[in-house]
Amino acid sequence: MLTSLPPLSLYVHIPWCIKKCPYCDFNSHQIKEGKEVNQGFDEKRYLEALRLDLQSTLPKVWGRRIHTIFIGGGTPSLLSAEGLDQLLSDIRALLPVNADAEITMEANPGTFEIEKFKSYAQSGINRISLGIQSFNDEKLKALGRIHDSAQAKTAIHAALDLFDQVNIDLMYALPNQTLDEAIQDLEQALAFKTQHLSLYHLTLEPNTLFAKYPPAIPDDDSAFEMLDALMEKLQGAGYERYEISAYAKTGHRCQHNMNYWKFGDYIGIGAGAHGKISAHNQIARQTNERHPDTYMQKIFAQGHALIEERLLSKDDLPFEYMLNTLRLIDGVPTHEFKERTGLEISAINGPIQNALKKGLLDEDPTSLKASGLGIQYLNDLQMLFLK
Repeated sequence: MLTSLPPLSLYVHIPWCIKKCPYCDFNSHQIKEGKEVNQGFDEKRYLEALRLDLQSTLPKVWGRRIHTIFIGGGTPSLLSAEGLDQLLSDIRALLPVNADAEITMEANPGTFEIEKFKSYAQSGINRISLGIQSFNDEKLKALGRIHDSAQAKTAIHAALDLFDQVNIDLMYALPNQTLDEAIQDLEQALAFKTQHLSLYHLTLEPNTLFAKYPPAIPDDDSAFEMLDALMEKLQGAGYERYEISAYAKTGHRCQHNMNYWKFGDYIGIGAGAHGKISAHNQIARQTNERHPDTYMQKIFAQGHALIEERLLSKDDLPFEYMLNTLRLIDGVPTHEFKERTGLEISAINGPIQNALKKGLLDEDPTSLKASGLGIQYLNDLQMLFLK
């Protein structure tokens, strides 16, 4: 039984891309050339589906306010200025959104249009996340990106002028990347002094082109060496590592992702979107139909596109909670376990003791926090809590 409900966020999925990247395992679909609509997808129909999707969720969240909004993809910046304005207007008409809500939109430099982004900012986007990945043209080509380093730099400059907060996504351990090249990429990113930087290790995910045709990537030892060097540079530049892949200047942590990692609630709308919604007596996860065409068909036929709605059991909750919270470098206060799951801390005493013996968990009893070793072997630590 929950004594209070956690903060509520909203995630909106825009599933289309101009080109599918060979490393990407997200629910994204390459737009079709020759479509009857300019963008290669039916924006008007999809926006109407999003509105109906959100409407169908309202009975589960009556009386609750939205703290953060995140528009992800895919490539959300394929939306027209009018389309984005319509989306945010529909959201505000259906749900109370905090006046100071963090509203993030993902964008790729290859689709960057300064005029459109000015409109995005005027519509209420106050945080932009740019998928830069590298400033090396050879590496960008190897990653299948459609932008070059010059476009990346233009995009960052324009974003800093237009938005309150800017995040740069950067990847390391790229095909044939050397340590010096990884450092050069980061140094170019740091020169912009954005408020936030996300640093991801390129991994070859199943069901991607890279999994089928693997490129030559640095081995694990080389990747660890890269990460150590990059983290030292980030720390020297005033960025705090607060989550496995996230670095921020003071006061600029991503509030939307923090809500995920602290086991908060979120509505998910759009093709393939996931949600987690708590009531005082239950916690449920929702999953939408993945393919955009099928998603829209189901929305218009039955008012929702859910393919799964699952109540989390007492056996599920410890792992679900720890899977998220252990990603945070500072961990979470121990008392939040009961507040967010409704379970007593004794429910995870066994795994806690096991983790302590292995040196994977910090010994401070007032927090649930991975040790330095636990961060390095995070998957092993998380799996200790799986029943």
